[in-house]
Amino acid sequence: MIEVSHLSRQFGNFRAVDDVSFSIPTGQIVGLLGPNGAGKTTTMRMICGFLGATSGSVKIDGKDISENPVEAKSKIGYMPESAPLYSDMIVEDYLNYVAQMQGVDGAQKVPALCATCGLKEVMHKNISELSRGYRQRVGLAHALMNDPEILVLDEPTSGLDPNQIEDVRALIKEIGKTRTVIISTHILGEVETLCPRVIIISKGKLVADSPTNALRERMGNAVTLNLTFGGANFSDIQKSLSKVEGVSGVTKAEAAEKIKGERKLCAVRVSVQEGVEARKEIFEAAVKNKWTIYQMDVQKNSLEDVFHILTQGKEEEK
Repeated sequence: MIEVSHLSRQFGNFRAVDDVSFSIPTGQIVGLLGPNGAGKTTTMRMICGFLGATSGSVKIDGKDISENPVEAKSKIGYMPESAPLYSDMIVEDYLNYVAQMQGVDGAQKVPALCATCGLKEVMHKNISELSRGYRQRVGLAHALMNDPEILVLDEPTSGLDPNQIEDVRALIKEIGKTRTVIISTHILGEVETLCPRVIIISKGKLVADSPTNALRERMGNAVTLNLTFGGANFSDIQKSLSKVEGVSGVTKAEAAEKIKGERKLCAVRVSVQEGVEARKEIFEAAVKNKWTIYQMDVQKNSLEDVFHILTQGKEEEK
C-alpha cells in the first residue's frame, strides 16, 4: 500500500508539489494525470525515493521511505519515460547485469521476464538496434526484475506505434492483476482503458481523486449533439433550435464531410441540458423547415472534457 501524506516539494521559490495526499491499496491500477509542469513526475520521483520531500511523507506498506529507504525501495519498480538503457549491450546481457546488481538469480528470472515482456525475438540483439517499442519492453523488464509489489510507469507508451501501444497496454493489464501500478500519461484514452481510478494534479495541487467513471459524471451528464444539415443556413438553424426545450446553446462547427450535390451544408454543435431528450424536437424542426439531416450523433462528457475543466480552472466552486 502507498500512503502519500501532505507531500510538498520546493525548488527555490517554486513550489512544484503542494500539500498532496492520497493512498493507493495493493492491486490497483491508478492513472496520474496533469498538464506539463503540473508536478506529476516530481510526485512520482518522491514516491520512488529518488527525490526527497520538502515536507510531508511517503509510506510504502507502512514504512516511511525517508526513514527506511532500502526496505521501501525494494518494493518498487520504476520505469521513466525514456528507459535509461545501456545501448551498447546485448538485451540478455543487460538483463543479467541488472539481475546481478539487484541480487536476483538471473538464470531463473531473466527467461521468465523474457516471456512476460515479449522479448524472445530480441534477446540476442544489441539494445541500440531495437525499436522504441522493444526498448520500452526492456525497460519494463528492468523495472520488474526484483518482482516489485509496486510498479511506477512514466509515459509507458510514449512514441510507440498503435500496435506497440496495444501490446504494452495488454502487458500492463496483466501485470496489474497482481501488483499496484501507477501510470503517468498524457493519453487520456489510455487512462480510460487501463485505470479504474484517476488522480489529477494541476499546478502542484491535487484537484481530483476518483474512480474514472465517477469523474466523468462529476461534471453532470449533459450532452452535445453534432448535427449536419442540408438546405439551411446557420442563423436559421440557431434561431429555430434555440427554441427547443433543454437546448442551452447552438454553435457553428465544421462539416465532417462534403455531401455531393448539396450546396447549402451547415454543421452545428447543440448543447443539451442534463436529463433532457431533445432529438425528437430537433428532428421535427428540421422537417418543418424542410432541412435534410445528414448527421446526428451524441457526444457525452469525456475524461478529456473533465481534464480541461479541472486543469484550466473552469470548474465552478461548489
